[in-house]
Amino acid sequence: MKLLVIAVGQRMPDWAQTAWADYAKRFPPELRLELKAIKTEPRSGGKTTEQIMAAERQRIEAALPSGTHVVALDERGSALTTAALAAKLSQWQGQGGDVALLIGGPDGLHPALRQAAHERIRLSDLTLPHAMVRVLLVEQLYRAWSINAGHPYHRD
Repeated sequence: MKLLVIAVGQRMPDWAQTAWADYAKRFPPELRLELKAIKTEPRSGGKTTEQIMAAERQRIEAALPSGTHVVALDERGSALTTAALAAKLSQWQGQGGDVALLIGGPDGLHPALRQAAHERIRLSDLTLPHAMVRVLLVEQLYRAWSINAGHPYHRD
């Protein structure tokens, strides 16, 4: 199974790239992790927020492999505990297909993308910077895997 994180925004601070790489290399071969960074639409030139989000939506949809289970990260999504995320990861693995987790741009995900997603989850009630979202997501996915694998990384 592959976990594909599709995130709007290409240039992340070095600390975020280092943290992502550190967690990504910990995943086992049977649970591959891939990051696809999508170009952020320029916020200049008189474009409306709708036009900007529509352009980013097109880029995200182009990066989504056919048949992938889509999970939108959205502030209005379901809140999960780490144990619930571990159960969700186990469920996704049981389905046998790949999973794409979507991280929107500065304005979020286009409403049609949120609606079309199979699931919507949130990482926090707080508004987080995009670099932090990537790091938090990869750490929580690793933690969820470690719980399911009986690895001692997670402690109750």
